[in-house]
Amino acid sequence: MTKKYVIGLDYGTDSVRSVIINTENGETAGTSVFEYPRWKKGLYCDPSANRFRQHPLDYIEGMEHSVKDALKGLPPDITGNIVGITVDTTGSTPVAVDKEGVPLSLKPGFENDPDAMFILWKDHTAVKEAAEINEISRSWGGTDYTKYEGGVYSSEWFWAKILHILRFSKKVRENAFSWVEHCDWIPALLTGNTDPLTLKRSRCAAGHKAMWHQDFNGLPEEKFLTRLDPLLAGLRERLFRDTFTCEACAGTLSEEWAIRLGLSSDVKVGTGAFDAHLGAIGGEIKPYQLIKVMGTSTCDMLVSPMNEVGDKLVAGICGQVDGSIIPGMLGLEAGQSAFGDIYAWFGKLLMWPVTELISSMTWLDEKAKERIRTETADRMIATLSEQAKSLADEETTIVALDWLNGRRTPFANQELKGAISGLTLGSDAPRLFKALVEATAFGSKMINDRFESEGIRIDGVIAIGGVAKKNPFVMQIVADVLNMPIKIASSDQTCALGSAMAASVMAGVHKDFEAAQNAMGGGFEKEYKPDPARAERYEDLYLKYKKLGTFIENGLK
Repeated sequence: MTKKYVIGLDYGTDSVRSVIINTENGETAGTSVFEYPRWKKGLYCDPSANRFRQHPLDYIEGMEHSVKDALKGLPPDITGNIVGITVDTTGSTPVAVDKEGVPLSLKPGFENDPDAMFILWKDHTAVKEAAEINEISRSWGGTDYTKYEGGVYSSEWFWAKILHILRFSKKVRENAFSWVEHCDWIPALLTGNTDPLTLKRSRCAAGHKAMWHQDFNGLPEEKFLTRLDPLLAGLRERLFRDTFTCEACAGTLSEEWAIRLGLSSDVKVGTGAFDAHLGAIGGEIKPYQLIKVMGTSTCDMLVSPMNEVGDKLVAGICGQVDGSIIPGMLGLEAGQSAFGDIYAWFGKLLMWPVTELISSMTWLDEKAKERIRTETADRMIATLSEQAKSLADEETTIVALDWLNGRRTPFANQELKGAISGLTLGSDAPRLFKALVEATAFGSKMINDRFESEGIRIDGVIAIGGVAKKNPFVMQIVADVLNMPIKIASSDQTCALGSAMAASVMAGVHKDFEAAQNAMGGGFEKEYKPDPARAERYEDLYLKYKKLGTFIENGLK
């Protein structure tokens, strides 16, 4: 029997990764990563205004380079037996397009316009619009379209971002025909059907971020949207009604992209989905096993058979969608708006004198300056983790909140800010770092508590992502705070692997996702077990975290 191969394309915040996977055993035949050059330079972004935008050329160049590089040197019995490609991306990351589905940022006059770019998931410029969506959903007298979104709409999501751009960019408003999510646009590009009225839209993206539901006959009704703002008039009919789960085929590679990638035009392209959701598949999610994707932020996901949770509304999370993770099961999503980003922020804060002062020291040559900067940055988080780990376990006076990028769950609120209390003259960098790590762990526990308080049980925890793989100090604290064992998935490329599994089902190699996981899954490399004494101590500190959170949230009101 001829071995079949698939490609998993994983678009993350900073880069795109391609993996070529053997569908028989999950072995990686080739892999390559491409960092977005424009994003790396900080173009089109303004962190002080929470504006984060990405150029489609970063995505296009990244896909072509990473796929071709992953294929480089592979024998014909592999390249000639690639049968499917599935794409995962960050989200909600929508872009304004013309009638042909071309992002405006690819058209003359818009090349450097941030409002014509893809609006990255962590862009929070639409806080005001999200608040309006929440207020009108509850007061307008019709359907509450947020009820399947956890009851609270976020500035990170589809409608809030679109409304913000329409209000503040006349140029985009006058030229945008429709809007497309990143995870929908890449498959459309690959298949040659970018028509926004006919390209296949992701159930995952639409259900969790765009208030799509079968009970609503699709997206929110026109009356609701125009009540929100007349600028939205007519947009619903230029978007979509139907959505597709990730085992659906979007088409085959167009002749253009078959040539550009060096593949057959018979290769099937799957309907896209969000990175965390396909990462959950790659992490071998099972019913009531919580998958934590732990990177710059977190995405926490559960699946449940439809007949067990069904139409029960789970308040305070990021949506519940039939088939958003595994077709035929209810996918439930929660998450933290910042996780590893918090550690990176603290590291950058400590790097300030290195970058600002050392550069002005004329007695150091440029080579020495660069070496100091590079080595200090490279060792910062690892050294902080080492030093923090050696601190005694007695109760600390420092308590921090993990809301530096707002709060996603429970009850999304992107206006919230981080806070640190209990500082003394003895509060040094390792102690402060430990408090920040504990804050991110407490944020994780808030998510578990939210699911369980709503009657959704958690039978186990599986962690994937960069933080889970690279920082044992962080993971042990999270296990202690949750007071639950945490299994670490073996694969270094769990999201890309999940995309490859989806491609194998979509291309008909495996009959369903359970079969794909059994054949292609990598298992688990490690398990962090909670320390009972530390778990008990953290219960007391967790209460202080919640008390500080209540104080800060009420104070901001």
